[in-house]
Amino acid sequence: MNKELRNRIFSSIIIAPLTIYLIYKGSFIFFFFILLCYFISVYEWTLMSKKKRYFLPGVIFLTFSFINVYLLRYNFSNEISLYLFFFVVITCIFTDIGGYLFGKVFKGPKLTKISPNKTIAGVIGSYLLPIFLINFFFNNFFSNFFLNNTYIFKINIFILILLVSTVSQIGDLIISYFKRISNINDTGKIIPGHGGILDRIDGMIFAIPFFYFIIKFL
Repeated sequence: MNKELRNRIFSSIIIAPLTIYLIYKGSFIFFFFILLCYFISVYEWTLMSKKKRYFLPGVIFLTFSFINVYLLRYNFSNEISLYLFFFVVITCIFTDIGGYLFGKVFKGPKLTKISPNKTIAGVIGSYLLPIFLINFFFNNFFSNFFLNNTYIFKINIFILILLVSTVSQIGDLIISYFKRISNINDTGKIIPGHGGILDRIDGMIFAIPFFYFIIKFL
């Protein structure tokens, strides 16, 4: 096991349970958490895009995205908000993990020059892992905890996973593009093995506003 992968695993073991707790707890604790993530993200974006013409649009987008994070968590009843928030976050996380694992294991043709580590196999994994694991989690955990066994994993949820995963992957590529033209590998070093906050939430900041729009208006 190389050092990067070891650091990534250890960081995830610490961060994942803490994040789940903060999301579940809600209230001012979660508000403080997303506010902290917002300011760190803006700081990282500022470092990589200062004096560039896309600096201000990026800050505006980050602000818009984090407002949608707040709305998704608090703009519905507590149980529904929690259910929806976990759904989109877990989809994005499994999308990222699936892409990383399949890319490392199967390698193969590169996806794009924007992000040299992205492969076609990784894209396939980014779809397969959330489809299978969210099916498991939502039928065996979330359905019991939130919806009293009434939840059924239907085709509309399958399509929603595909859409959220696609937007998450596009978001990843967009941030990778800006990192590439800024000549940096990571947006920061705050999370060992992962990089900065933006490196970790690059897909979510695009997927969550998209998901909230679908749930709220469609």
